[in-house]
Amino acid sequence: MLGSTHGTLTTDSRRARVIACGEQRPGPAVHGRTADTDEQDVSGRPLYADVPDLDRFFRPGSVAVIGASDTEGRPNTGITRQLLDWAERVGARVHPVHPTRPSVFGIPCAASVADLPEEIDLAVLLVADPLPVIEELTEAKVRFAVVFASGFAETGEEGAAAQVRLAAAVRRSGLRLLGPNTNLNAFERFRDDLEGPAIALITQSGHQGRPVFAAQELGIRLSHWAPTGNEADLETADFISYFAERPEVGAIACYVEGLKDGRAFLLAADRAARREVPVVAVKVGRTAAGARTAASHTGKLTGADDVIDAALRQYGVIRVDGLDELQDTAALLARARAPRADGVVVYSISGGTGAHVADLASGLGLKLPVLSEARQAELHQWIPEYLSVANPVDNGGHPVGDWRGRKIIDAILADPAVGVLICPVTGPFPPLSDRLVRDLVDAAEASDKLVCVVWGSPVGTEPAYREVLLGSSRVATFRTVGNCLGAVRAYLDHHRFVRSYHSPFDEAPRTPSPSYRKALALMRPGQQLSEHAAKQLLRAYGIRVPREQLVTSAAAAVRAAGLVGYPVVMKASGAQIAHKTELGLVKVGLTSASQVRDAYRELTDIARYEGVALDGILVCQMVERGVEMVAGVTHDALFGPTVTVGLGGVLVEVLHDTAVRVPPFGEEQARDMLAELRGRALLDGVRGRPPADLEALAEVILRVQRMALELGDHLAELDINPLMVLPEGQGAVALDALAVCR
Repeated sequence: MLGSTHGTLTTDSRRARVIACGEQRPGPAVHGRTADTDEQDVSGRPLYADVPDLDRFFRPGSVAVIGASDTEGRPNTGITRQLLDWAERVGARVHPVHPTRPSVFGIPCAASVADLPEEIDLAVLLVADPLPVIEELTEAKVRFAVVFASGFAETGEEGAAAQVRLAAAVRRSGLRLLGPNTNLNAFERFRDDLEGPAIALITQSGHQGRPVFAAQELGIRLSHWAPTGNEADLETADFISYFAERPEVGAIACYVEGLKDGRAFLLAADRAARREVPVVAVKVGRTAAGARTAASHTGKLTGADDVIDAALRQYGVIRVDGLDELQDTAALLARARAPRADGVVVYSISGGTGAHVADLASGLGLKLPVLSEARQAELHQWIPEYLSVANPVDNGGHPVGDWRGRKIIDAILADPAVGVLICPVTGPFPPLSDRLVRDLVDAAEASDKLVCVVWGSPVGTEPAYREVLLGSSRVATFRTVGNCLGAVRAYLDHHRFVRSYHSPFDEAPRTPSPSYRKALALMRPGQQLSEHAAKQLLRAYGIRVPREQLVTSAAAAVRAAGLVGYPVVMKASGAQIAHKTELGLVKVGLTSASQVRDAYRELTDIARYEGVALDGILVCQMVERGVEMVAGVTHDALFGPTVTVGLGGVLVEVLHDTAVRVPPFGEEQARDMLAELRGRALLDGVRGRPPADLEALAEVILRVQRMALELGDHLAELDINPLMVLPEGQGAVALDALAVCR
């Protein structure tokens, strides 16, 4: 863990420079929020996140406690006492409200909200039914409210209906509400003696934030804690947007059970990415069991996890699984300077330890550069020749006990290929371990590179750990190798991401294209289009399809085959046909008129027998010698239209080798989708086959995305399979397509 009070670390980021130069944050003020712009994309959705003005929530001038109590043994009494202590720390005036009490803890009590002596910034509702009180708060022009009461969406249909009524009342009121089903975490006692960039914490379950909050005892500064509960109004996205603008926030740590609004979350993540503020999140719902439990807890959709995972990566949100990982990764990202290089060196007193950690690091994709011969020769001045110093660096133990230890560390950090030094200490071995960690701390203080120490002792009470390592503001100290390597990978990935980040919302289309008007005329609300009609839809957006004709007689089929050119493929075309191959409604490799006539009769006979309505038979150009892919659009409950690409053909449902993105996205993201595929090597050319036309494939992905953006309200599903990607320079052809209208 990076240490505490011995100096302030700064991040080398545009955000820090902007703040230092006094540049004003953009956007006109609106009620309770500041908005950059009200621009919308082609589908009418906002392009930029609103930023709630939450300053008066976290540091109010006046607080009303409605339902306040000082009767010992009652739950409201403990809450009232904690609120009084918190208000004193932040300098707020407290006004208890209770209809029958003249005073609470010696403070005069107002009988109702209407009797409060001044305008209120924050109202805390200690009542079972908050709905009637919301109307009173509206009349009093209260800015913020907190509802602790449970029994809402987390309990089922009846509670969900009650939450809908509460949310509607809040929207009418103009105030902003935290909760319901929240707790007191926002009003905890935060240490004010810690320096450096802070972690801002957001949790839907208050208890799940405890490990991160406790990191203050290890010297890690926390600035805020937002326990969002059921998110009837204020949600995780609101707090991400707000924290991303706070100059003291170095990283945002989130525990998310479900997202209220997928689009709002992505806009908030985009704002954090623009400001170069890392967001680290535990997102529950990787498994069906986790998803069910999260839904019962918060009453929100958890979302299809593959889509959520892709969306998080798309906007640079770092997903971790455990609360210990959340703590360690957020702490490192908040405090460490931007890397000078991507290379990682493992330095240890044991060859076995070094080899093990280096193996794990390589498995996670960390780059372990082999140190130059000159650097190795330098290290061998202090390390015996028989020990390997190529990377990992094994010092054999004895050099750490004298002046040589610091020389070795300095030499490693001086290498231009090295950005991170990781030193695993599997267990304390004083006095050598004491000298080792002191040298590491001193070297880190003199360097602009990251030094990480894994202190493997199960005790954690040793002075070398408690005083030296945790007392350093420059060394990142971990208790497990796994958390250290995961955090380092996240640290390097984040800085690579922000260096090249360009917000996709800046380039999102604002107005429909000419293709949209053509496509709209082809849509049939609530119906599935025939293959022929679906291909017309693709043509409207410039996606290439094979030469083909729709015919309704055997003679017309023969004429069409002559025009298309042999060999041909013949397929039944009808609005209700989803899997033509399974029904025997596809004939391939036809090379003569007689074969075409026979195929026509056979296809129509099968369709008649199966009871399938046809709009005709397609006579198509036969396209071979390519890689079969699939591309399409589906509608996600959280994020709306999503774009998928993967290996296609008849095995698409078996292989499940796909990549997903949420529009809008640019060409770089389209290429990244291809890089994620396990079968990517097929596109690069294998067993003598030529490389596929990746340029054309990326272009198809972007055109499909345009369809998703423009036709999202009209298109429930689009499936192009197979999409035949031809050899390099020859393009890509949609051989079949299925489209379902909304």
